[in-house]
Amino acid sequence: MLPNILSDYLNQVEQAVLVYSNVYVERYEEEILTPSRANIRIRLRFNQTHLLEINEAIVVLDHQLKFLDYRYHFQNEQNHLIFRYDSTPHFPNLPNFPHHKHLPDEVIASEKPEIAQVLKEVNELFI
Repeated sequence: MLPNILSDYLNQVEQAVLVYSNVYVERYEEEILTPSRANIRIRLRFNQTHLLEINEAIVVLDHQLKFLDYRYHFQNEQNHLIFRYDSTPHFPNLPNFPHHKHLPDEVIASEKPEIAQVLKEVNELFI
């Protein structure tokens, strides 16, 4: 049985995705590795063209969620990067290391966003 904090989080992610009518879910996978460890892999199409890939590795430690790794990659219909948030430790000189955001022409410091924030950021590009 999953701890409430993890099952609640997985439910919140699912509800965040369901908010948007212009989204087609290509893949939605919650991989439960242990009662306190899960991976999320989601592929969403916005307006049938733009792709958002969501990947998270989550563990519950001391009754708190800890994100071992994450990646939120958004690209257009030509497969060109619009943005990607991730925690890959390859920019050690940025504040908030290892958290950062890739843009088409630069990498900037960033906090880890919530999935709901990422979905909102993507959707606002279509308004």
